[in-house]
Amino acid sequence: MNFAAKPSRKQTAHEWVDYLRESDGLGGILAKTEDLARLRSILGLALAKTGLDHLLPKIEAGWRSGGQNELFLLVGSASIASRLQQTLPSIIKELDGLGLQCSAIKVRVKPAPPSWEVKSRAQDQKNQKPQGFNEVAKKSWKDLLDKLSPDSELYKTVQKLLQSK
Repeated sequence: MNFAAKPSRKQTAHEWVDYLRESDGLGGILAKTEDLARLRSILGLALAKTGLDHLLPKIEAGWRSGGQNELFLLVGSASIASRLQQTLPSIIKELDGLGLQCSAIKVRVKPAPPSWEVKSRAQDQKNQKPQGFNEVAKKSWKDLLDKLSPDSELYKTVQKLLQSK
């Protein structure tokens, strides 16, 4: 049998990028990543022209799903959101001048991460073995056992239950 030769491992980065663009599922992901990187760089230029370039590391930008040409900015604090809200018309104008069509910008504050952590109880329950019956339950089962006739099936079953617990 003749197998196909292994591909060379000496491919350049450009060849790998072409491969990613051509592959079925990865092409869309790569396109979105490139689009977001382009958006971030253009947003940085627009913020620099409005004097807010120091805020760029604190902003997550993306296109709003469902909205056409609507930019969505997620920021870490209300003061940053307020600052951006005041200069939105200037930012939209600068983005348009840099070739990025944007009709509206929505600014939202990122929800704060919880200060507490949810721990699963599955680990706690796995480590605990069943304790058996408490005293009240044992007394109730013994009372039932006393009322049953010793040769009945139910008597034998209750007796086994009490012995195992």
